[in-house]
Amino acid sequence: MSAQDFRAPESVSRLQNGGIVVGVVALLVAIFGAMKSPADFYHSYIFSYMLILGLTVGSLGLLMLQHLTGGIWGIVIRRPLEAASRNLWLMFILFIPIAFGGMKYLYSGNENETGWLNAPKEGEHALTSWQQGYLTQGGFLTRALIYFIIWIGLMLVFNAWSKQQDQESNGEGLKQRLKTLAAPGVILYILAMTFAAIDWVMSLSPRWASTIYGFLFVAGQAISAMALMIAVIVLLAGSEPFHEIIKKRHLHDLAKLLFAFNMLWAYFAFSQLLIIWSGNQPEEITFYRSRLNGQWGVVAVIVLLFSFAIPFLLLLSRDVKRTASIVSKIAVWMIFMRLVDLYWMTRPEFTSRAVPTWLDIVVPIALIGLWLGSFARNLKQRPLLPLGDPNLSEALAQHEH
Repeated sequence: MSAQDFRAPESVSRLQNGGIVVGVVALLVAIFGAMKSPADFYHSYIFSYMLILGLTVGSLGLLMLQHLTGGIWGIVIRRPLEAASRNLWLMFILFIPIAFGGMKYLYSGNENETGWLNAPKEGEHALTSWQQGYLTQGGFLTRALIYFIIWIGLMLVFNAWSKQQDQESNGEGLKQRLKTLAAPGVILYILAMTFAAIDWVMSLSPRWASTIYGFLFVAGQAISAMALMIAVIVLLAGSEPFHEIIKKRHLHDLAKLLFAFNMLWAYFAFSQLLIIWSGNQPEEITFYRSRLNGQWGVVAVIVLLFSFAIPFLLLLSRDVKRTASIVSKIAVWMIFMRLVDLYWMTRPEFTSRAVPTWLDIVVPIALIGLWLGSFARNLKQRPLLPLGDPNLSEALAQHEH
């Protein structure tokens, strides 16, 4: 097998061109909306950004998990995972509007509650002394920089060593180095993502807190990243030589993991609800009081049914998990429902109306389009299989289970 045999097919170039065109056009429309109503723009931007951040660092997390476990399931998706992780440079650029323009629209509160950016030092609406020390503009920006340094550092090392492995006759040594780094790497990713979720999303309501909140994001990112990988290998399987390489068992393995991650996310979400609701503390139940009543209650039911219950029932079927046309549609749908869930988690902090604005449609299209264009460009830079991995031949064995 040569590197030239495993270059990206034409479908990846079409994804790149289509993503960039759609992303740029939608971005221009979104910029017009930002000039007209900056608050609405940033309210749409934050949940859209968290989705594509999940696709990026979630892929980095899965990449490290695959190196750590040595699982055959990850060989065929390693290069797409690496390509998605290299979008961290794009994520860093796209965070700049939040850091230097959006903070005052996101963290200044609403008509019912002051945010941490303008909370009084004393009085009824004051934050605790610890919160006042932690939730500062300088601290927010410094911690964000630390998160990106951790993620980008891990991304650079894993991508560089994987590329080096392709160029060596025996990749066993690098395989062990990748596995050794993966264990602390996964821990660093989870810690950084937990604090990022607290800083960027949970602090939208600074007087509410949950110890499970960060794990909700980590599990949700595992769902979106694995769903993306399923959609990508189905896309690649439509062209040679991947039409012969991608087998039903590959789809089956990945769909089983998607099923497991979906159950893990549901477990964290239910645990958070159960603990807070049973405690019944006034300062803790505000999160659910605003999200389980009125219009937002309808959205909560939609998330429960279409993000968990229906995918759960569909993915129970072995035949569904092994049918490319069906499992890829389920995967894309689950990414969309991650966006709906993030909308449900963030938007009630700003309005009691659950009806999306036009910016809620345009901004996600812009960011997803740009992300997919950049991802496809990254995917074309390297062979689509890790040719130096010692387990590659086992992963591509012809037998079916």
